[in-house]
Amino acid sequence: MPSEQSMDYRQVADRIAADIAAGRLKPGERLPTQRRFARTHGIAASTASRVYGELVRRGLVVGEVGRGTFVRAGTRLPGPVLAEPAALAVDLELNFPVLPEHADLLAESLRKQVKPAAMADAIRAVGVAGTLAAREAAAVALARDGWSPQPQDVLFAGNGRQAIAGVIAAMVPPGERLGVEELTYAVVKGIAARLGVTLVPLAVDGEGVTPAALRAAGPLRAVYLQPALHNPLGVSMSAVRRAEVAEVLADKGIPLIEDTIYGFLHDDPPLAALLPDRAVVVDSLSKRLAPGLSLGFAIAGRALRAEVAAAIRTGGWGPQGFALAAATAWLTDGTATRLRADKRADARARQRLVAERLAGFDVQADSRAYHCWWRLPAHWRAETFVAAAARSGIAITPAAAFTVATARAPHAVRLATASPPLPTLAAALDRLADIARTEDLGAD
Repeated sequence: MPSEQSMDYRQVADRIAADIAAGRLKPGERLPTQRRFARTHGIAASTASRVYGELVRRGLVVGEVGRGTFVRAGTRLPGPVLAEPAALAVDLELNFPVLPEHADLLAESLRKQVKPAAMADAIRAVGVAGTLAAREAAAVALARDGWSPQPQDVLFAGNGRQAIAGVIAAMVPPGERLGVEELTYAVVKGIAARLGVTLVPLAVDGEGVTPAALRAAGPLRAVYLQPALHNPLGVSMSAVRRAEVAEVLADKGIPLIEDTIYGFLHDDPPLAALLPDRAVVVDSLSKRLAPGLSLGFAIAGRALRAEVAAAIRTGGWGPQGFALAAATAWLTDGTATRLRADKRADARARQRLVAERLAGFDVQADSRAYHCWWRLPAHWRAETFVAAAARSGIAITPAAAFTVATARAPHAVRLATASPPLPTLAAALDRLADIARTEDLGAD
């Protein structure tokens, strides 16, 4: 075996990477200083520096000036959500609200769908236009104050992400530019990369995208926006802002892709209501019902409907017959309405906990939302805070996951509040507050 002194720095990095993968080095664990690492491993200080640089390049560790180098929180800790967050994972990263009593409600409604007569229809192939019953049910369920989609405008996808992918593919050719808020839904970044679409970050303020940013953006084939309960920022546009943004889009002839995945939590009319011929609304059942029972929607007017339908169909993003039949039942028999009411109350209860437990910190949230945006104290950086939270068994998401221009990622994190039981959420928020008040993580 060669000595580590004679090994290439990448081989030493491989050993540390193996320790991280095997769990011998835990998320949030602080590595020794480069000088101490060099002494321990019998290598030159310059080689240790290259090892640490290689680990950073691989995304395995994060370094902070004056703090040290920490193993990144790249994987979820095992175990169920219990009252011991220091040992087991508390998920404040993924945001799928599922209340315990809802399984019985969904199952009761679904029993009718598994009878032979209903099943015979449900297992047939179905197109992106679905069925008339499904279109009518979706049009009623998705309607909000000031906006009632027409059944003929409703198209279906397998889930919300597939609906987004299909609409972007339809409206933005490869190599063209799609405007998005400078902090946006993380999945859109991956979808755009795979479709060869260039994302153009647009400045935001306390109400979302600014009209000035849209005016200054240059040529765009479309924009993707979240005007209400923005993810991750938790802000919503006022009626005045919606009108201002709609005016700029209309003047510049820019089509709108509006994400209303969290629309079931509020009654704000969509921005698309002001742009009926130049907008597509995307939504799904993943938050409204449950992630394992999803169906995606794309509401497109006559001018865009055929193109969007073709993109969803040819992309392989269409719905399944059984999911469509089940969703139609849930949307028409009162099940979805009951779940929506329960989740609206639940989201508000969780936001009250956030306001209580993180009082005094710079937290931005809509009282109706299942997430909030936390601008960290000045002595913290997002990646190291995420790592420190992981050491206490709490999974959260750094700003970089949502940032289109990575170099501009703010020192902030998103907390998704939907998953843990309320007592576990309260304890996790208390622990995060304690971590945030810590000035440093120790020094050699």
